[in-house]
Amino acid sequence: MNVRVFGMIPARLAATRLPNKPLIDIAGKPMIQHVWERARQARGVENVVVATPDEAIARVVAAFGGQAVMTSHAHRSGTDRVAEAATRLELPPEAIVINIQGDEPLLDPEAIEAVIQPLLQDATLPMSSLMCPCPEYDLDSPACVKVVTALNGDALYFSRARLPFMRNPSGGATVMQHVGLYAYRRHFLSTFATLPPTPLEQTEALEQLRALEHGYRIRMVRVETAPVGVDTPEDLERARQLLAPHNASLSGDF
Repeated sequence: MNVRVFGMIPARLAATRLPNKPLIDIAGKPMIQHVWERARQARGVENVVVATPDEAIARVVAAFGGQAVMTSHAHRSGTDRVAEAATRLELPPEAIVINIQGDEPLLDPEAIEAVIQPLLQDATLPMSSLMCPCPEYDLDSPACVKVVTALNGDALYFSRARLPFMRNPSGGATVMQHVGLYAYRRHFLSTFATLPPTPLEQTEALEQLRALEHGYRIRMVRVETAPVGVDTPEDLERARQLLAPHNASLSGDF
C-alpha cells in the first residue's frame, strides 16, 4: 500500500521566554523557515505545512513559499493543532502525519525518515517517536524526559525522573532520552485529540502518557543524538552561530 506522508509544524506567537519565537531571525531567515526547509529535505514526505492560529506567521510562511493552515487559538497543545490542520486538509485516514517541533532550526531530516519507518512497516501501529541515549548531565533533569521500552521497542513509560533506577548497573539497560518528534496514523491522531486527559499525563505533565494510559502503542526508534530546541536566549545565540554562513558546514552537529 502506498501510504502518503505529511509533515506538520505547529507554531504560535505566544511564548513566555522568547516572544514571537517562530519569527525570530536566525542567519537571515525566520526560525520557522529553517525548520520547514529541513523538514522538506526528508525523503518520502509529500508535503510540509505550518499549522498556526496567527496571521503573522501565515504571512511569513507564504512569503518564503510554504503553506500555512489556520487553526484555533484554543488548542491545549501542538498535537491538537496538528489534528485540526489534518482535518482541514482532509488527509486520508491511513496517511502518516508527522508532528515537527517548530523551534528546532537544525532538525536532521534523517530523524523524520526514521520516525515514519515503523508506521510504514506495520499498518497496526497508531504512532511512533524517537529516543536517544541520555547525556550524563541530563540524567536527573526533569526537563529531559526519559523513556523505557519493551523488547519490541514499544514504550512502557515516560517520566521526568530517571528511568530505569540502576539498582544493578550491569543489568544492560541504558537511560534513554525521549526525542519529541512524533508520527501518527491520521485516524489515530483524530482519536487522540478527543481522548480525555489522564492521571499520569497530568501528574508528569507529559501528553504522550495519555496514549499509553488509554491502551495505545507507541513504537520508539533509536537515534544517536537529539536536536537542541531554541527555548532560551542562550539557545538562540548558539543556533545563530551554527547557522551563520561561515559555520554552515558545522550545523549538522548541533
